[in-house]
Amino acid sequence: MKVRKLIDSFNYAIDGIVYTLKTQRNMRIHFTMAVSVLLLSLFFNLSKIEVLILFFTIALVIIAEMVNTSIEATIDLITKEYHELAKIAKNVAAGAVLIAAFNAIIVAYLIFFDEFSNFTEIVLHKVKKMPIHITFISLLIVIFVVISVKAYTNTGTPLRGGMPSGHAALAFSVVIAVAFLSENALVITLCLFLAILVAQSRIEGGIHNFFQVMIGAILGLMITGLIFKMIY
Repeated sequence: MKVRKLIDSFNYAIDGIVYTLKTQRNMRIHFTMAVSVLLLSLFFNLSKIEVLILFFTIALVIIAEMVNTSIEATIDLITKEYHELAKIAKNVAAGAVLIAAFNAIIVAYLIFFDEFSNFTEIVLHKVKKMPIHITFISLLIVIFVVISVKAYTNTGTPLRGGMPSGHAALAFSVVIAVAFLSENALVITLCLFLAILVAQSRIEGGIHNFFQVMIGAILGLMITGLIFKMIY
């Protein structure tokens, strides 16, 4: 029962992300920019501190947008009529998003300006030395894409059912990452076997149909494959 409640809590939380993504144009812009920046970061030899600041900045903008959306929804629930205090609450919440967005621009400038200035001196083999970074970014982008597609198709719940299967997407994303990093046929085969088991379990459990699992697997394979192909 406790496990079920925990899963439900995660579902409710991700439902909030999906709702914001579906209804707020700015949230879709934030998601697009987040994916773009994460992809861009792969081509620069960023330090751990810079990557940490980048993740925190992206999270801050998304959190601010979600808080803004929740405040607007709460005010609209209380009253549909114009009220000066309601206007102030909405404007302050929107101002918080604006500050977070400006902060993101400043952070991006400080982190990437010198890197762009010296772009001709940057070579891809430097990025090859950061397999953990590449793998983590790949999985994160796969998660972003899965959430976006679920929001667009409006099927199932964030962690159960719907189009596409997030579990299958992540499982096959790992297969591609392992294939590029290990180049070991036995290890790749074992990972592929485990990914197929994950996909089968989603179908056998009645959580997804074959088509949803297949789309998830293709997304995981294509996104991660493209990222590693650009680097390696």
